[in-house]
Amino acid sequence: MIDGAGNPWYAADVGIEGDRIAAVGRLAGRAAARVIDADGLFVCPGFTDMHTHSDLQLLVNPAHEAKVHQGVTLDVLGQDGLSYAPVTDDVLEQLRGQLAGWNDDPPGFDWSWRTVGEYLDRLDAEGIAVNAAYLAPHGTIRMCAMGYDDRAPTADELAHMKRLLAEALEQGAVGLSTGLTYTPGMYAADDELVALLEVVRDHGGYYTPHHRNYGRRALEAYADCISIARRSGVPLHLAHAHLGYPINRGRAPELLAMIDRARDDGIEVTLDTYPYLAGSTYLHAFLPSWMHVGGSAATIERLRDPELRERLRVEIEDEGSDGFHEIPMDWSVIVVGGRPISEAAAAAGARPIDYVCDLLVDRKLGVSCIAHTGNEENVRATMAHWSHTVGSDGILVGDRPHPRGWGTFPRYFAVYVRELGVLTWEQAVRKMTSLPAQRLGFSDRGLLRPGMAADVTCIDPERVRDTATYEDPRRQPEGIPYVIVNGVVVVDDGRHTGALAGRALRASARRVSSPARPTA
Repeated sequence: MIDGAGNPWYAADVGIEGDRIAAVGRLAGRAAARVIDADGLFVCPGFTDMHTHSDLQLLVNPAHEAKVHQGVTLDVLGQDGLSYAPVTDDVLEQLRGQLAGWNDDPPGFDWSWRTVGEYLDRLDAEGIAVNAAYLAPHGTIRMCAMGYDDRAPTADELAHMKRLLAEALEQGAVGLSTGLTYTPGMYAADDELVALLEVVRDHGGYYTPHHRNYGRRALEAYADCISIARRSGVPLHLAHAHLGYPINRGRAPELLAMIDRARDDGIEVTLDTYPYLAGSTYLHAFLPSWMHVGGSAATIERLRDPELRERLRVEIEDEGSDGFHEIPMDWSVIVVGGRPISEAAAAAGARPIDYVCDLLVDRKLGVSCIAHTGNEENVRATMAHWSHTVGSDGILVGDRPHPRGWGTFPRYFAVYVRELGVLTWEQAVRKMTSLPAQRLGFSDRGLLRPGMAADVTCIDPERVRDTATYEDPRRQPEGIPYVIVNGVVVVDDGRHTGALAGRALRASARRVSSPARPTA
């Protein structure tokens, strides 16, 4: 058994009664309705995916095979400042187009909720295979108060945003997310974020930003996140904290030292990453910020304008637009449907900029893509840091999505524990279990101890591995034969049982603060 706290593994039995762990220890001979023989396996708490884009897909496909077969028993939704609650009718219509590259826009879908509480109730009513927690999305809240305007909010608009945020937190959201390179979040100044985070502080939540720049000014952007956390007095969790692009090669130690200094100053900081060198998002995220003003319909009209194409080409390819983090675009590293844009454009006899504009117009912006911009040395250094947790950033829709949606958790074990030894088994499990539960404030999850929630994952240390690839991303992993959610077996000897035992996990009144940084 690996208990999730970082302790060395030890031999023990785990007894489950109802949805709770009833006993841990030598339990042979006790009566049980069922005994699972886990000899030769590591028995761990269920894994938490700290950064997901399953907000709609959990309802479309509640069995959630992509995650539960990885041993995931909790998805954290509402990421990057953009999700589907709270919304008005008009905002929901905008978001359905803007987020189609993340979650699709299935025809005939029932969009009956409008508040965070109603959305969480819907998850419970429909039934889901894994648990789900929700972050209040700043960009969505901003849209409800002031649309897509590129300006500071008025006093009344800021008050409106604060009310919506407070209601979201009171209805169960665990904190606030931002998408500061996505519209409309990119239009918000730091003062606006600090003002909103005062509400989060009063409700005991945390702040998780998709920050302002992952390229030329990445370290400056991380420092800005820490400054916002310092000013507002809230815990900070850095989403997908990668340092990509050649300009940032080998700079992860600078980021990690920055985090250590912040912790020494009393600022709570944690982070998450995925174990791949490519990222993924919706394709129109790479457009300059001015292209997004006014919402999706306005963006599509600009894309149709032939006179804007050359301006776009210069800003994106020659200068490096804010949409691509001030790095000049290399279309050969951007892949849509398994094919680099440079190659697809050449085959179509078009300039890449024209190919992209026409594709986005034709699909009404609903295009996801993969961007090969990562640095392996940074990935390894970051995952070894004490503050690191695991987030797949998985997008589960599209012709050929990123394999991280199906392979993140087993890949950590197969490559970075078993093959490379960057982490021990116990360290990796802690990053997937007790540390995320601590950040989320769920004090009854993330550990295998009596009284804790019975979320349990069994892995075979010799066989566990990811099989999903960029060419075939929807392949399920191997070596994870049993997954239990709230005391119900959801994966049994490698097969999904069809059980929908997950719940919407609502925030408690106050979160548990994280401990001081370990000294060794």
